Amino acid sequence: MQDYIFNDDFLLQGKAARRLYHDYAKDQPIIDYHCHLPPDEIASNKQFPNLTDIWLKGDHYKWRALRSLGVPEAFITGDASDEEKFMAWARMVPQTVRNPLFHWTHLELKNVFGINEYLSEKNAMKIYGQCNELLAKPSHTTKGLLTEFRVKYVGTTDEPWDSLEHHRRLAAENFSVRVSPSFRPDKVLFIGSDAFFTNIGLLEKASGIAIKDIASLLEALRNRVVFFHANGCRVSDHGLTQMPAKQQFSKALENELAGFLVNKKGSFSDPEAYMGYVLSELCKMYHEHEWVQQFHLGPIRNNNTRLNKKLGADSGFDSIGDAPQALQMSLFFDALDQVDQLAKTVIYNINPSFNEVFATMLGNFNDGSVKGKMQFGSGWWFLDQKDGMEKQLNALSNMGLLSTFIGMITDSRSFLSFPRHEYFRRILCNLIGDEMEKGLLPNDEKWMGDIVSRICYANAKEYFNL
Repeated sequence: MQDYIFNDDFLLQGKAARRLYHDYAKDQPIIDYHCHLPPDEIASNKQFPNLTDIWLKGDHYKWRALRSLGVPEAFITGDASDEEKFMAWARMVPQTVRNPLFHWTHLELKNVFGINEYLSEKNAMKIYGQCNELLAKPSHTTKGLLTEFRVKYVGTTDEPWDSLEHHRRLAAENFSVRVSPSFRPDKVLFIGSDAFFTNIGLLEKASGIAIKDIASLLEALRNRVVFFHANGCRVSDHGLTQMPAKQQFSKALENELAGFLVNKKGSFSDPEAYMGYVLSELCKMYHEHEWVQQFHLGPIRNNNTRLNKKLGADSGFDSIGDAPQALQMSLFFDALDQVDQLAKTVIYNINPSFNEVFATMLGNFNDGSVKGKMQFGSGWWFLDQKDGMEKQLNALSNMGLLSTFIGMITDSRSFLSFPRHEYFRRILCNLIGDEMEKGLLPNDEKWMGDIVSRICYANAKEYFNL
């Protein structure tokens, strides 16, 4: 196809950008240190029955687009057949231009299935058949895809009560890709949620510790941190609207919590103090075990009450929030730093108007102990597209040091999302290559190429001690 834009030089608009990408970025292995891939599907080496199953199920990006285009829910999350759902998506792809879905869709078809044409209603059934044939082969199982994409490390996202049986199985098999758990105890932090006591029960069962007060709660969490560490975990993760402003927990609150845990009814008077204290104690545990802690900040979740009740959480009704971030980040990190218990930290921002806020805040807590100790995480969720990535890279470059950046993640539940690393690498190389040709950076390919290659792989390898 003469006008097909997804060629070898896609997004690379100059000679320097093309050299940087093809010679220094393209063939770097992948460290995907934060994602939501199901570890059971990796351990069982799942074979996907068709393209819809691996590509459309669970993809709220696509779901939002389909709803915007007036597609009935039956063809999105409903009871239409897999083939019908794929056809609904294929018909709408030509209308997604300038949304990152248009780029992601075609990079995934090209890199995973060798499809070098635009998807539309006209060629949908042919492409569906070609992809389904490949999905029946060993090269396109979960393990096959991870190997094909040269993935070296996958950090899954796991509840404190997870058994980690699938991670242990993969470790025992000596699978070439290191699949490690990441500790995400948020469900224990949200004391006002309807499922709080259910989650406390799960934590009790997993730890073998009866949770009756703040001390036993922290003991149970420590038990699970130790268990996760013994099973290869070196990373924690939290998804919050903002960092809690309070970290002190008074004797009166301790007594109230003890009664609340026993009675299992009513409401707790100061949820933020509870969250802040428990989270700060967890962060001290992370520091003790030399983990990396991650904080994803800023979204407003489950905005559409009617459809959230009908379809459940994580169905595509979340958006960018505008909650204040700076002061609460400062207070939280400073309290840990004052007692020298601030672990290596990655902060992800979802509101682009706060990019400079995040970049400058993190610089306050680099203390010379570790290169790039405080990291401004890659463009995340609504910002993991060209404009969002460029803004994050520019803010990091202007307010911090791009050369220490640990690069891209997929943050995805899909085994087809690894081309996002390629997408990021092309954008990075184009940004640096363009400034080389404009005389804003030295036109020294080896110098700039070394920085590019480290951002794509070596910095993360060093940061996570892989």
